[in-house]
Amino acid sequence: MGLSIRASFFRSVTLVASAALLMNSVPVLSAAQAQTRAPVPTQQGPDSVADLAAGLLDAVVNISTSQNVKNDDQAPMPQVPEGSPFQDFFDEFFKGQGGEGGNRQRTVNSLGSGFVIDPSGVIVTNNHVIEGADDIEINFANGTKLKAKLIGTDTKTDLAVLKVEPKKPLTAVPLGDSRQMRIGDWVMAIGNPFGLGGTVTVGIISARGRNINAGPYDNFIQTDAAINRGNSGGPLFNMKGEVIGINTAIISPSGGSIGIGFSVPTELAENVIHQLRDFGETRRGWLGVRIQPVTADIAESLKMETPKGALIAGVIKGGPVDGGEIKTGDVIVKFDGRDVVEMRDLPRVVAESPVGKAVDVVIIRDGKEMTVKVTLGRLEDGENLAAAEAKTSPTEEGTDQAEPPAAELPASDVVLGMKLAVLDAESRKTYGISEDVEGVVVAEVQPQSAAAERRIASGDVIVEIGQEAMKTPEDVSARVEELKADGRRNALLMMSNKTGELRFVTVRME
Repeated sequence: MGLSIRASFFRSVTLVASAALLMNSVPVLSAAQAQTRAPVPTQQGPDSVADLAAGLLDAVVNISTSQNVKNDDQAPMPQVPEGSPFQDFFDEFFKGQGGEGGNRQRTVNSLGSGFVIDPSGVIVTNNHVIEGADDIEINFANGTKLKAKLIGTDTKTDLAVLKVEPKKPLTAVPLGDSRQMRIGDWVMAIGNPFGLGGTVTVGIISARGRNINAGPYDNFIQTDAAINRGNSGGPLFNMKGEVIGINTAIISPSGGSIGIGFSVPTELAENVIHQLRDFGETRRGWLGVRIQPVTADIAESLKMETPKGALIAGVIKGGPVDGGEIKTGDVIVKFDGRDVVEMRDLPRVVAESPVGKAVDVVIIRDGKEMTVKVTLGRLEDGENLAAAEAKTSPTEEGTDQAEPPAAELPASDVVLGMKLAVLDAESRKTYGISEDVEGVVVAEVQPQSAAAERRIASGDVIVEIGQEAMKTPEDVSARVEELKADGRRNALLMMSNKTGELRFVTVRME
C-alpha cells in the first residue's frame, strides 16, 4: 500500500515539474498582445475537380476485346491408357492439337478505354485497342455490359468508332476545340489503367504539335496527366468538360507513367470521327505531290528570306495537279488560308480538306510569291493509283544491282566533284535509267567532294540546276558558273534516280 502511494507521489511530482518547465519556456502574452496577434491563415489546396469528374465518369467506358488465334505449338498429345479416368480431361485440353483438327485455338484478351459521343451509343477509341478483335464488349460505369459493332477505323490517326444499342440514352460528352488550348492549361484524363476501371488523373498540357513518328499526321498534345497502359482510347478533357484529345501513347521505360503522355487533338480527330461515323471510312483530300523539307541551304538557293513551307519534289502522274498550276520546284507556304511552316504541316492540312474542294495555294516560284487554285482529289484513290502503278511497273528481280564501271562512258571535266556524261541510249543501258528520265547522268563522284557529302552517286541524273533544265554536261558547267557569278554559295540540284523519282539537294560551290 505504501509502495503504491509512493509511486503515485513521484508521478505527481514529475508531472508538476514538467508543467513548470513548460510554463517557463513559453512566453506569456498580455491581454492586449493576445488581441492584436494576427490569426494563422488557413491553407487552401488547388480547386477541386470533383464536380467536373462526377459529370464525366459515366460517359467514359472500358473496352474489353477478345481474339481467337491459332496455337502453333505442335507438341504431341500425351498418350493415356484406354479407359483411363483422365482420358476425357486430356481429350478436352489437347483437342485438335497434333491431330486432324489442326492447331488448337486460344483466346487473347485486351483492355482499353473509350468515350461516348452520342447518346444513341456511338463510342470513340483507338484503333490499336480493337484491332483484330473478334469480340468487343463495352463496360459502363454502372456495371452494364453491351456488345459493340465496329463502324470504321483509321490507322493513320489510330482512331476507331464503335456502336452499341442501349435500352436508354447514354451519357455523352462533347468534342471541344483543341486549337484553343495553350501550354500550361489544366486537363483531366479518365480511363482504364491496368484494368482498374474508371480512373481520374489531372495535369497540364506540356507541349503541342509533338511529332513522335507514329503516323503521317503526327500533331500530338503532350500532357503530364498520368496516362498508363489501358488508358489508350480514353478522353483528355479541358476544364469545361469537353474532349480535346484522345489518349494514345506514352513514353516510359517501365511501362508506367513518367509524365509524358500523348493525345490525338480534336482538331485532327474530329473530321476523322465524323467520316468514320457517316461513311465507315475516311475521305481525305489529296494533292498528288511528293514533298521534302526546305532547309536553310535550299531557301538561300530559292531566294527565300527564311526556310519555310514544303518543297515540291515531284508531281504524281494522274494526280489532281498533274500538268496543272503546281510544278516541281515550287514551295508551298500557305494552303487554303493556313500557313505551312514545316513540310509535315502540308499533308495534315490537305488531308483535313474536303475532297473536290477548290482551294487557294500560295507558292514561291523563282523567288516570287504567287497564288494558284487547285481542286483536291481523294487520298484513298491516290493510294490505289500508286498501288496499281507498282504492280504494272517492271521489276528489277534477277538483275545485277552492282554499280557499273563509269570508265566505259565518255565523261566531262569534274563539276562540283562529279564527272558527267550525256544521257543517251548507252548510258541508260549501263545504269538502267528509265526512258522518261531526262537530264545529265553522273558518271563518277569523287570521294569527300561536295557532291559526295549530299550522297549523290554514279547513275543519278541531274534534271535541273537552279530551276533550269539540264541537257548536257556543258549546261551544268555553265549554270554553275552563272550561280557563282550571282553570288550564290550553293547550287540547288533536282536529282532523279534511275526510276524517275525526284529529290532536291543543295551542293556547296566554294
